[in-house]
Amino acid sequence: MTPTPPSDTSVNQPPAWYQRSADEVLAQLHSRETGLTAEEAYDRLARHGRNTLPTTPRKPAWLRFLLHFNDVLIYILLAAAVVTGVMGHWVDTTVILAVAVINALIGYLQESSAERSLQGIRLMLSSRARVMREGLSQAIDADELVPGDIVQLRPGDKVPADLRLIAAHNLRIDEAILTGESVAAEKRCAPIPRETGIGDRTNMLFSGTLVSAGSATGVVVATGQATELGHISQMMGEAKARRTPLLQQMDRLGNSILGLILLMMAFLFLFAFILRDMPLGELLLALIGLAVAAVPEGLPAIISIILSLGVQAMARNHAIIRKLPTVETLGAMTVVCSDKTGTLTRNEMTVNAVILADSQWRVSGDSYAPQGEIVHEVCGRPADLQHDAVLSAFLSAVDLCNESQLALDQAGHWTITGGPTEGALKVLAAKAGVAHTTTRLVDKIPFDSAYKYMATHYQLAGEDRIFLTGAPDVLFSLCEYQLTEAGVVPFERGFWEQEMARYARQGLRMLAAASKPATPDAAPLDHAALHQGMIFLGIAGMMDPPRPEAIEAIATCRQAGIRVKMITGDHPDTAMAIGAMLGIGDGSAAITGAELEHMGDDALAGAAQQYDIFARTSPAHKLRLVRALQQCGEVVGMTGDGVNDAPALKQADVGIAMGIKGTEVTQEAADMVLTDDNFATLARAVESGRRVYDNLRKTILFILPTNLAQGLLIVIAILAGALIPLTPIQILWMNMATSVTLAFGLAFEPAERDVMQRRPRDPRRHVIDLHGIWRIGFVGALIACSAFLLEAWLQPRGYTPEFIRTVLLQMLVTAQWAYMFNCRTLQGFALNRGMFANRALWVVSGILLVLQLAILYLPFMNTLFGTVPLPLTYWGMTLLAGAGIFLVVELEKWLLERIKKPVPPAADLTSDRS
Repeated sequence: MTPTPPSDTSVNQPPAWYQRSADEVLAQLHSRETGLTAEEAYDRLARHGRNTLPTTPRKPAWLRFLLHFNDVLIYILLAAAVVTGVMGHWVDTTVILAVAVINALIGYLQESSAERSLQGIRLMLSSRARVMREGLSQAIDADELVPGDIVQLRPGDKVPADLRLIAAHNLRIDEAILTGESVAAEKRCAPIPRETGIGDRTNMLFSGTLVSAGSATGVVVATGQATELGHISQMMGEAKARRTPLLQQMDRLGNSILGLILLMMAFLFLFAFILRDMPLGELLLALIGLAVAAVPEGLPAIISIILSLGVQAMARNHAIIRKLPTVETLGAMTVVCSDKTGTLTRNEMTVNAVILADSQWRVSGDSYAPQGEIVHEVCGRPADLQHDAVLSAFLSAVDLCNESQLALDQAGHWTITGGPTEGALKVLAAKAGVAHTTTRLVDKIPFDSAYKYMATHYQLAGEDRIFLTGAPDVLFSLCEYQLTEAGVVPFERGFWEQEMARYARQGLRMLAAASKPATPDAAPLDHAALHQGMIFLGIAGMMDPPRPEAIEAIATCRQAGIRVKMITGDHPDTAMAIGAMLGIGDGSAAITGAELEHMGDDALAGAAQQYDIFARTSPAHKLRLVRALQQCGEVVGMTGDGVNDAPALKQADVGIAMGIKGTEVTQEAADMVLTDDNFATLARAVESGRRVYDNLRKTILFILPTNLAQGLLIVIAILAGALIPLTPIQILWMNMATSVTLAFGLAFEPAERDVMQRRPRDPRRHVIDLHGIWRIGFVGALIACSAFLLEAWLQPRGYTPEFIRTVLLQMLVTAQWAYMFNCRTLQGFALNRGMFANRALWVVSGILLVLQLAILYLPFMNTLFGTVPLPLTYWGMTLLAGAGIFLVVELEKWLLERIKKPVPPAADLTSDRS
């Protein structure tokens, strides 16, 4: 009789497969070890769909380009272009449209396609699978797999769907893409009665993971979107990348400028047309000039330049920025959620302690390099293998019962081949100078997760000996004796359990060693031989040590008002111990993914703020934590390397992927990539981000006063019925040529001295604060009044409108150049030694001089821009006006510094936020 196929509900909302026995899972899925029939497989394929992830349609390139015109400032320029075109001013129209297109093109070229990360996940799915169908083993396309299929796996295979194990032999699975753990997970078939996270589901295999060793048979319990990889893909689709603080602030700035322009134009139109009876054509040209003057056309280009320079600087420091606004967002981060392994730690397992029956030893050195000392924990004396016989015996055991190799690569770095735990023991022996020249391997029992130990039989200097290494609890049950300085005595299990618990609280993982004499003619080594006469030697306590530079970087972040939170798949005790060493938390508080699982959004938000260490977390937990922190008003950075991190990276304000061990999916979802996988690089990037923001703010405070001055001149001219001082195309010259050129000099300003002692800026506050508004208004009015007085002096002397406009253009450009030096520093006198260190200031000054010479003295430029050559006298006159403006602004800065309240240092604020 043909079994009834499972219903949609049983697969779409499956029971906890890992909590059921293999027979119960087969029965639930209406399957059997001989596999499905062809008819059943066809039926289920039609019912559940192919084992693929859904694709998301992407907007065409032309539409993505047009979307970059969706900006209020661009609307003003396009309206101005239409009006000038209707009036026949084709030069003005062409230039205005060119500016709008250039800005849109810059935005389009900067756009990063986050959707490619979903394609990256789809590429991680296996293409072929070996299944049992109708009692026969056959290879099929992996997208034809259905729930209930029996899949066979060998070393090197990619798991094609989510499976519940039916049979396994010495199976190890690389689950780093899901759990972030670099050590392959041991798998077995027994059910797990309790609720547990993905990393602890030892009887489950997940789509996209790799078989590192062993073989297995499993039944498919989920395909396509229902797999854990599918859930991650779905979370990535749901994770909405937020607009960066800078873009939000520029939106608000653009809306403010638009509102001000519309109000001014409406008022001036009514005033000039009705009360002044100004000709409509002249009035429209003047109003267009006002609109063009008020719009900072060069600002998008300048922001792009400054951000691009920040990208280049960070790339030289091992931080690759994939999305340009990220440069500035880094400086606004208030929280960094970091993975542990390889980012905060070295990802190189290192022995830190050796526990013997009569003594305990500390081991220095924090990498695979065989450099470091073994010293007595109490008296601090160095180890002497000739006199410390128990230590010597222990080191011989861990060196000979070991399949790893220690080698120096071509780049001069020490590396290991084999497992990280065995490698750490090999390095320990090398540090002690253990060398066995006359040895012969007689026999061995390879390590297997089923019995959790490895054994070897060696002939060593004429003596036969069996060595055993493995999990301490397993060796406890095998050993009858223990080695002490007084000789071999009965095994004291209570002592060793007490010592192991003490060192485990320090975050150390334990591995034990034992040995016993053997005879040359002994039978082949088997498990039974290990149950008699084994002598326990000691325990090695090891850990993946913190990076020294990460400890310093975390302290720097704290000083800068940034909280660092560790999110790891490790055990809570290990996470807390490592966190205490790093300066994250106090080593006494952590929360697990299982606890987060049952929290509502409000409780989760409280936990996200309260705790700094999160252990045993899943992809969904990481995503929820990032969202909870964002809802609390935090600007969140998230680091990660596996596919499990990708949704949280996409959701975070700054997603940070690892360049060495990070997957392509994670890097595509991220905003930046650390090419050295080092947290210290992130701290340096934060400093660069704050420098970039400072320079952006200096640039905005530099550009907007000039725009205001131009607008005020036109307003005054309309109200007074005087000559319109500048034409729209002359205003565009100032805003696009001279402003962009001079702002380039500010982009190279070095970081302020206190940049990493400030609190993170509030992203909800406008980029222009009250002080900035005052500065823009004060300087804009100062420049406008200076130009108006100059115009009032020139007009009665019979100069042509072209000459007057040329002098005013030269005066405004000179004032802008002088004011650039004011903007070098937001505090303090601008003419300091740093002015000469920034060579860009002088380069842009030279370029500006060439540009002004061109617009004033080249005939075709005179024709295009309506300018005339100026006598040298007017150069001196405008320079004097610029110098006067510079001195007045410096006086204003000095007065404001005297009355401004001091801001508390950032180090005082991290605890307040927590």
